Amino acid sequence: MKITADINKYIFRGYDIRGKYPIDLNEDVAYTIGRSYGTYVKKFNQSRCVVGHDNRYSSPELTKALVTGILDAGTDVVYLDLVTTPMYYYSQIKLNIPAGVMVTASHNPKDENGFKFSFDERGNAKGEMITEFLDFTLKQEFDEGLGTISKYDIRDEYIGLFKKSLDFGNRRIKVVLDPGNGTTTSILEDVYKNFPIDYDIICEKSDPTFPNHHPDPCVEANLEMLKQRVLETKADVGLGFDGDGDRLGVIDENGNYVATDKYMVIIIRDIIDKVANKKFLYDVKCSKIIEDEVKRLGGETICYRTGNSYTKAKVREEDLPFGGELSGHVYFRDRWPGFDSGLYAGLRLLEILSKTDKKTSQLLAGINNYYSTEEIKIPSSDDIKASVVEKVINYCKDKNYEMNTIDGVRVSFNDGWALVRYSNTGPNITARFEATTQERLEQLQKEFIDLINENNVKN
Repeated sequence: MKITADINKYIFRGYDIRGKYPIDLNEDVAYTIGRSYGTYVKKFNQSRCVVGHDNRYSSPELTKALVTGILDAGTDVVYLDLVTTPMYYYSQIKLNIPAGVMVTASHNPKDENGFKFSFDERGNAKGEMITEFLDFTLKQEFDEGLGTISKYDIRDEYIGLFKKSLDFGNRRIKVVLDPGNGTTTSILEDVYKNFPIDYDIICEKSDPTFPNHHPDPCVEANLEMLKQRVLETKADVGLGFDGDGDRLGVIDENGNYVATDKYMVIIIRDIIDKVANKKFLYDVKCSKIIEDEVKRLGGETICYRTGNSYTKAKVREEDLPFGGELSGHVYFRDRWPGFDSGLYAGLRLLEILSKTDKKTSQLLAGINNYYSTEEIKIPSSDDIKASVVEKVINYCKDKNYEMNTIDGVRVSFNDGWALVRYSNTGPNITARFEATTQERLEQLQKEFIDLINENNVKN
């Protein structure tokens, strides 16, 4: 392995580094990034870092090259081996080592991989932090040194965290669990067997080819097996987890998908009277049901930009008890250290169910009804997607529309809203629409999709 200048700058994205293996990410690229990272963290007075990886076939090779690069820069490594991303986060807390790299592509296709990384107490690198790190990497002015490596097993301490953070009621819940052949297969049963629930696990074997379905539990099409098993077994609920274990998808007892914004309403209803700070965060993709419900309950909301690195940091900065985003990342800070864990998020729902006679679907009774689309992804090359969104913003300014431009543009009307933003994880523009009637929904969708398509062309 060697330092290489052949690095695709577009793998340095808004929240992490992510690309195809072995085209964008290979042994030499990983080594070079490791040398850069091991040098760069010293600017933040960090002399050691934590490194873990998911269960993808390419992860051991890329991790070995990355770690070698970090060590050759003279920075020490605490190596976790195979872990979920939440286990990696917890190890940083327990070891008091804010610098670290998690080798994972989360829910991306099997031929991709990536690096989530942090330099200091600010948490996962994002935005300008990543742009600055890219610039530093391309200069290739790296330190040479002899870092040391040690191993650490966070498993038992992580399981112990669940035990002390949950308090189940008397009702025994029947749940179907779907880790999607991802990294949570390595820890799921060892966590859930500690609680008074009856569980059935599907897609339970680690297989990074993801043979049963794509490991993204917040795309309803990926949960068909889970829906079927919930109905077959007459379970109370179904829980799905993504490839690296930091996100959750929910199926109710009738086999219906419960979107994350609806899950968030259930959680907020449960905790709002138990916390001092009654302010909650949601991202620009979420339904207005969260704003409606929190206002009805006497709380406040923050509508913030999409992206795990951004939303988690904002929840911490504002000292909020809970927040989340439509993609399935949710952050508890009432009884949990604030990082996103799909397994914990699922158990919080089971805990609520264990203390009521209500079915999962009944926990959503009384929310306002809106018509909405799923998140729509429109392919757009990385070099033009930002300018396309800028043209949509200018159009909205000309129309004097009410706008939130924290992340792309979310345009609010008295009978609905439209969101247009560019993806920070791939060459796409994403859009979502919601309205009080189906007719109005179709009007909004046509107006903005036509506008995107009009401008989504290279000059």
